[in-house]
Amino acid sequence: MSHAIWFISYKLKKNAVEDDFLLASEKCHNEVLSKQKGFISWDVLRDGDIWIDLVKWETAEDAKNGETAGANNPAAHAFYSFINMNSCKLQLYSIEKSHPINDDCNDNFA
Repeated sequence: MSHAIWFISYKLKKNAVEDDFLLASEKCHNEVLSKQKGFISWDVLRDGDIWIDLVKWETAEDAKNGETAGANNPAAHAFYSFINMNSCKLQLYSIEKSHPINDDCNDNFA
C-alpha cells in the first residue's frame, strides 16, 4: 500500500498578510491535520503568488477522510480565510516510489 499526497495549489486573497497566513497554517496543522488518522506531514511551498500545500498521508483513504477534517474547526476556517478559494485546486496522488536522502550525495552539495 502506498502513501498518498494532497497537492493543493492556490493564491492568497489580495490583502492577506503572509506572516499571519503562515501562523494560521501552523495553527491549522497543530489543531486539525496533525490529529487526523494517517497524517504524516504538511509542507507549505511558494513560487511567486502561487502557494502549494504538500500533505502526506499513510493511505489514500486517510487523505480522503482528511478532506472534511476542518469542517467545523475555527483554526481551519481561519486558515481558509486567507485563501482565494476560486484559485484552489486539490489533486490526490499516490506515491509509487520514494528516494530517501543519501548522505553520500549530500556531501557533493556541501
